[in-house]
Amino acid sequence: MTIDTFANPWPPREDVAITSVRAVATAPDGTALVVVRVDTNVPGLYGLGCATFTQRWKAVVSFVNDHLARLLVGRYPGDIGDLTRLAAFTGYWRGGPVTNNAISGIDQALWDIAGKRAGMPVHELLGGKVRAAADTYLHAAGRTVDEVIEDAQRLIERGQRHVRLQMSTPGGGGYGAPAVPTEYPDAPYRNGWSARDYLRRTPALFEAARDKLPDHIELLHDVHSRLTPKEAVWLARALEPYRLFFLEDVLAPEHWDRLPEVRAASPVPIAVGELTTSLQDAVRLVRDGGVDFIRSHVSDIGGLTNARKVADLAELCGVRTAWHGPGDTSPIGAAANVALDVTSAAFGIQEGHVYSERVHEVFPGTLRIEDGWLYPNEAPGWGIDLDEAAAAKYPAELSGHDAWAAGVRRPDGALEAP
Repeated sequence: MTIDTFANPWPPREDVAITSVRAVATAPDGTALVVVRVDTNVPGLYGLGCATFTQRWKAVVSFVNDHLARLLVGRYPGDIGDLTRLAAFTGYWRGGPVTNNAISGIDQALWDIAGKRAGMPVHELLGGKVRAAADTYLHAAGRTVDEVIEDAQRLIERGQRHVRLQMSTPGGGGYGAPAVPTEYPDAPYRNGWSARDYLRRTPALFEAARDKLPDHIELLHDVHSRLTPKEAVWLARALEPYRLFFLEDVLAPEHWDRLPEVRAASPVPIAVGELTTSLQDAVRLVRDGGVDFIRSHVSDIGGLTNARKVADLAELCGVRTAWHGPGDTSPIGAAANVALDVTSAAFGIQEGHVYSERVHEVFPGTLRIEDGWLYPNEAPGWGIDLDEAAAAKYPAELSGHDAWAAGVRRPDGALEAP
């Protein structure tokens, strides 16, 4: 066998250049997904990257199309670090979720191109697998304890070993669960959400879950950033008998400086980070002892390149990864999560999402959860494409999801975190 057998099918560096950069928005499941496509002068060689910031998707699309595209056309797509730094630094005032999602779309698209040029999946470019697949958790929810348990049992029957439990509370504060009627008819805001009632109800849910679900099933819970530090410690201690895999987002980002003391007092592992909007935010959570699991939304911190740095730091600090991965992560973003999962020794768990067949139509190659596991594609790059004709059938719109955060208030009328 001669060395020519391994010749790269793509032209050398001096013959490859970016010819266009554009954002595509689509909503096959009603949630706006933004994907960046980077084309080159080589026929058939292009890349796709996730830039999904659902609540501000139009701003991301404009940022990519009107500001970043003109910086990148004509440049060599293999200089991923240089091009993403160029995109970050040319605005002078930098950072934030709009900027970072736009950069993420470019970053991940360039990794896709690199994988296609090398004839390798992205996870091999990152050093190859340290595990075959990523274990996942899915969300069980309901209006009552019994409804939540039934939903969890359905997921367990599908092969899930990790299940997040969320139960309704009046006022919409039972994040991820259906709305239920008010219990505060005489309050200034009659459909308000009460932290004290939430703290009372939640341990009862997990007591029932441990009684009715198989003992080996790992249980998780998302507070969604609505507690004070003292309330967070109280909840963590109340949940200690039920051996949670982790307790998620106990404090709002404004109070993340208090996380180390909450974590030190908590018998339950603490998972935080989906609201990080920069690499530096994520680094501080890992470095300063605030988390057991780092849960950043990869596109919100600038893409695969930055997330890989966080994973490396997490490994050094004894922190595990649990990348954010709900339905407002595009299938490209989900593939990036899994590439990190299977290549990092710091992996802890992966939030999963079951995409509809409409999403699979728009994004051929979208990963499917198999018995609770996510396996990466083995095709070059991400192994996922974008059917723009199918995407056009599901246009992204400024819908109620863009304003969903305005609905949670306390009984006295004070606006609460989303």
